[in-house]
Amino acid sequence: MSQTKLNFEQFLEAVDPGYHTFVQDLHDYMLNNGCKATYEEKKTSLLSSYKHTKTKKSVINLLLKKPGLLVRIYGENTGGYLDFLNTLPEEMVQSIESSGTCNRLAQNTCNPKCTGYDFTIGDERFQKCKYNCFEFLVTKESAPYIKSFIEHEIRERVTV
Repeated sequence: MSQTKLNFEQFLEAVDPGYHTFVQDLHDYMLNNGCKATYEEKKTSLLSSYKHTKTKKSVINLLLKKPGLLVRIYGENTGGYLDFLNTLPEEMVQSIESSGTCNRLAQNTCNPKCTGYDFTIGDERFQKCKYNCFEFLVTKESAPYIKSFIEHEIRERVTV
């Protein structure tokens, strides 16, 4: 696959029909909360990226890969909603556990400008890389938590 620009309808068409409502609702929510969307066909997947227009930083990516639809959340403000993280279902916590460790936080060996995430869920401390820490497969169980996670992050970004 070459890198090709897409529109929302082309991206949505590739998504499992069972998740069209989830993707449409998420798309509308992001646009209504100050985000700009881009859609691309990458080498190994389709990518939808939503950047907050105020900060110019990515809030979420939607990736369409072989396992299904994945949502990557850039949770830069998790400190403002740690109680919510403790409500995540086990499948999402396991996804966080299996994500890569942040080398800058854990061993100070990554780019000094890189900012990983340092947080706790329950009694467990996580020091994870921001690029895959909060990357979740969309399932019937995870979808409402993913949406709520994004809403928490947007609220925190607006207040910062």
